[in-house]
Order: sequence, then structure tokens, then C-alpha cells
Amino acid sequence: MRAVSTGRGREAPIQYGLALLTVVLVAAPLIPILYQAVIDRPLYDSGQQFTLNNFVELAGTGEFITVLINTFLFAIATTVIAQVLGTGAAVLIGRTDMPYARLIGEMFLWPIYVSALILSFGWYAMYGPSGYLTLLLSPVFEESPWDLYTLTGMAVMAGVSLAPVAFLYCTASAGIADPALEEAARVSGAGTMRTLVRITLPLLKPAIFYSAVLNFTVALELLSIPLVFGGPANIEVLSTFLLRNVIGVRQSGQGTVATAAVFLLVIVCVLVWLQARLLGNTRRYETLGGKATRPRPFALNALRIPAFLLACTYLLFAVMLPLGTLILRAFTSFLSPLVPVSEVLTFDNFTGLLAFDVAHRSIVNSFLISIIGGALATLLVASIAIVCHRSEFPFRKALQYIALFPRAVPGVVAGLGFFYALTMIPGIGGIRNTIWIMIIAFTMHLIPAGFGAVAPILLQISPDLDRAARVKGADWLTTSRRIVLPLMKPALVACYTILFIAFFKEYSTAMFLFAPGSEVIGTTQLNLWTGGEMGQAAALAAIQIAVIGTCVGVARTVFGVRLYG
Repeated sequence: MRAVSTGRGREAPIQYGLALLTVVLVAAPLIPILYQAVIDRPLYDSGQQFTLNNFVELAGTGEFITVLINTFLFAIATTVIAQVLGTGAAVLIGRTDMPYARLIGEMFLWPIYVSALILSFGWYAMYGPSGYLTLLLSPVFEESPWDLYTLTGMAVMAGVSLAPVAFLYCTASAGIADPALEEAARVSGAGTMRTLVRITLPLLKPAIFYSAVLNFTVALELLSIPLVFGGPANIEVLSTFLLRNVIGVRQSGQGTVATAAVFLLVIVCVLVWLQARLLGNTRRYETLGGKATRPRPFALNALRIPAFLLACTYLLFAVMLPLGTLILRAFTSFLSPLVPVSEVLTFDNFTGLLAFDVAHRSIVNSFLISIIGGALATLLVASIAIVCHRSEFPFRKALQYIALFPRAVPGVVAGLGFFYALTMIPGIGGIRNTIWIMIIAFTMHLIPAGFGAVAPILLQISPDLDRAARVKGADWLTTSRRIVLPLMKPALVACYTILFIAFFKEYSTAMFLFAPGSEVIGTTQLNLWTGGEMGQAAALAAIQIAVIGTCVGVARTVFGVRLYG
């Protein structure tokens, strides 16, 4: 067999070039933030000197201490709610004989397809101070029985948004468990509840812990819900603190803002490291053997109907009614239980939206960013995965680590970093205020999401195919292009679908980068919301839901891309 070295032919320049591109893409937003945190004046000023005063000043700020407390309380409450809902749903849907479990499982995932921003708008339309259900129940209660403008109210909304993450991890883990332990418990006389509590749930500990760390990480960097509901109530968390202070802040405060971003970045990095430790220390929970079969569902008997009604009630009030009310609000001049819907139906929100230049631009920009950016990001991710898993590149493990590092970079930090990079790195000022900076920033932030869709199939493709091509004289590039990539088509379709949806609903990274002419749907939704244009904000959300729903439907029915079932 002819040995092919990565240092010969076309392989080396391509592989080293790709590695350099990845390093630059990942480092571009991080280095400016780190540098700004340790200098005494803004990046664009001359005469900069290194200092640690930014850290001292931030630590001594009473406001920042309050922000930290709010952030951790919000993240802890969100994680607890998400884990209880997600784990409970995974056991009920994935491990029992509840009627219509598959359909309910599909509907439980709906919040993962839309941004938390849209879900928060839906909750406001349903449960806000002037929400439909709030007004409907106002004759019964002297005061509203709920308040979304509190840490608890915000955590409930965020928990519903993140519960599908715990559900997916726990469902996957429960589905492959060896049924022998559960069967042994049944033979010993244990009932359904005792077996679930003593056998099934302990086996889910790795999935529960891993998804809990992931949800805690996401809750720390969540922007939309704290921005929409925390702002009016003067409840500030780290993400909203950064957003409020970065634009228009006094020059001497730029270092403090960057230091706060570094603080958030370090916390998330530690949590991502903890995720890896949890995932790598789960062998003592392994129960799947060579002869394992799919576990037999637990019989709920008389509890089948109550369990089904409980699941339907949750979906109705937590997901369906908020999203349905938001869509209905898009087609009405206002929405109130005191006025029949038929009397306020209108298309004015859509006509006014499309006549509004900023809104029209944001829709077009979001499509362009998602179509072009999704394709470029898919190509980049596929190339990185092939180099990492199907080459002899000497730094392939380091390249994989760098490619996955953006999962530790919150969207607000990535956006802030690129904002600083535009003022620091020579030669990139020309992309300021264009959709290209959005594409670059979104790509950097979402590399790990695409990598997770592509890498597994490479591990399933036999390396014998590569060797056979090499024997015939093909080099690494030809083998990758003619053999590996065609076999990766299903994974590439899945990757593009995931990235298209993620690009289309992304907004937190764009908050620091958009300008007149480069708006995206999420930023325009927030501007309409803060301007009191609830109808047009709902119409824009309805368009976004329709696009994402169509994309998910096509991916599932035509290409077989599925998250569950």
C-alpha cells in the first residue's frame, strides 16, 4: 500500500490552511475581549497600558454583585425547572405505555425549534399583565395569579424553553438501558413506581447531570427572557448587563464591560469542562451489552389516562396556547377576551410590517444569512470533521478541540468580541454594518452544532474505503471529495438543516453587530417590542415560526432528519 504523508502533495497546504482559518475564526472575538480587559483605555485609543484595575473596579461594584446574584439564581431555578420537566417527560413518554406517547414527544420538542425570544413573546401574549388568559381570569382573582416580571416567572419560561434538552438526553439514555435490571426488579415484586425510582432514574443520572450542566450554561447566557421581562422590573443578569453597558458606555468603562464578559466566559468554560468530565466518567452506569434489547415499557394501568391528560395539559398551557396566542395576535388589531376575535381580525400587522423598511430588510437579511451562511458553515464544518477524523494531519486532535471551543463562548460574548475585533484588527472594517460580519460571527458560534451532526457518520464509514482509494493512487483530497463526501450526504443535509434554523433564529450574537442595513429578524422583533408595536412583533414572529416549521417539516418528511422518534 502506498503511504501518503500529510506533508506531501496537496494535503498539507489545505489542512494547515483550514486549521489556521479555524484558529483565526475562533480567536478573532476572544483576543480583543481579553486584551480590552487588561488595558486602561478603549482599543481604538493610543497609549494603552496594561492594568488590572478593571478587575478591581468590577469586583468592587455593588451593582455587579447584584447582577451576579440574579444571574445565578435565575440559572439555578431555570435548570431545576427544565430538569424536572425534561426528565419527567422522558420517563413518561419514553418508558411507559402512555397513549400517543410519540406524538406528545414530538410536541414536547417544539420550544427547541423556536428561539426563547419568540416563546417569551407568546407567554407575554397569554400570561402578561394584559395577556389573554390574565384578562379572562381577572373577574375571578383580584390580582393576577402569576407575575412574569420576577426571577421566578422568568425561570419558568426559560425552564420550558430548555426542558427539551433534558428530554432528549434522558430519552436517548432510557431507550438503550439493559432491561435485565428492570425485569429483575419486577420479578422481585417491585411495582412500576418503585422500579422507576430505584432502577430507571439512577441509570439516568449521567444524562440528567450532563443536561443539567448544559442547561445551566445556557441559562447563564440567556438574553431574550431577561431582556423582555427583567428590564422593566429592573432585574439585570450578566447578559443584559453587557448589552446595556457596551453601547454608549463611557470610554473608561469599556475595560469594565470587557472584564465582565471575560468573567462570563470563564464561568462557561469551567462548566463546559465539567460537562466533559461528567460525560467521560459514566462507565459505572453502563448497562448496554451485546445482547441487550429495547426495554419493555412500564404499564401505567389505571394511570394511563391521567398521565396522558397531565402531559396534554402541560403542552397546552406551556407551549401551544402561548405560541397559538402569539400567532393569533399577528392577525388581530388587539386581542382581548372581552372582544370577539372575529371583530378584530386584520392583515394590517403584516402589511404594515412589510411596508416598514427595517422589518422588510431584516426578513431578507435573515434569509440571506441563513441560506448563504448555512451553506458556508456546513462546508467548513464538513472540512474540519474530515481533517479531524479521516486524515493523518498531525494536529487533528487540537483542531477538533478548537472547533468545539465555541460551545463555551456565549452568544453575547461572541457578538461583543467581534464588535471589538472590528476596531482592533486591520483590514476587516469593510465588513462592518454588513450581513457578512453576521455570517462570520454566527458561523463561529455555531461550529459545534454542525460538528455534532457531521462527525458521527464519519465514525461509521469504514476506513477501508479510504485505503482502497489510496491503493488506486488517489491522494487524500481526491479520496475525501470522491469517496467520503458522497457518503456524508445525509449528515450534510442534517447539518445544513440544523444550521439554517440556528442562523435564522439567532439574535443574541447580532445584538452588538447589527446596524442600519444589516438588521435580522430577532433584533427587529426586539425593537418593535420596545417601541410598543406588539402586533407587528407578533407578525414577524409568525413569519419566523412558519419558515422554521416548514424547514423542519421538509427535513423530516423528505430527508428523514429527526430529533426524536
